[in-house]
Amino acid sequence: MAIADDLKKTLTDPTPLYFAAGTADLAVQQAKKVPALIEQLRAEAPARIEAVKNTDPKAVQEAVTAKVTGVLGSIDPKKLGETAQDLALRGVGVAAEYAVRAKETYDKVAEHGEQTVRAWRGEVAEEIVDIAGAVEPEPVREPAQEPAPAGASAQAPASAESADGEKPAAKKPAARRTAAKKATAEVGEGA
Repeated sequence: MAIADDLKKTLTDPTPLYFAAGTADLAVQQAKKVPALIEQLRAEAPARIEAVKNTDPKAVQEAVTAKVTGVLGSIDPKKLGETAQDLALRGVGVAAEYAVRAKETYDKVAEHGEQTVRAWRGEVAEEIVDIAGAVEPEPVREPAQEPAPAGASAQAPASAESADGEKPAAKKPAARRTAAKKATAEVGEGA
């Protein structure tokens, strides 16, 4: 059943969707920077093109030749095997480091995506209201009003608010239902 549990967890995990939402939001943020970059490139392009035109090809060739000769001259065939092994071990270490960084980045982007999705849904505002409700003390409620006479019409809906904006306390809903059933029965008998 471990495979079924893993599959269920994978299919119900919203993290990849949050990652996609975070990636899309970050892409939009970066796309907003493109016009400024284009203007910067447009301003710098003539100077760079002029620098390339004025470069002497023979000077570039000599610089590259000197660099290659220096690198090839420093290679010792005896130490080449040790260097290759050392580079391979370093490569494994670098790969592991990149894997850790990739996971951290994935988690950060997914968290950003979750916040973005909440903002799209308006859940951030709901959380702020919930926090404010937890911080503010509850207002003092007045005692419940006396029940209406038996011949009066049905009670106001439970979602009705009083003049001060507070919802009335819900007390004894079973008693209200019973009273309503009796009133309907009496009307039915009298007809």
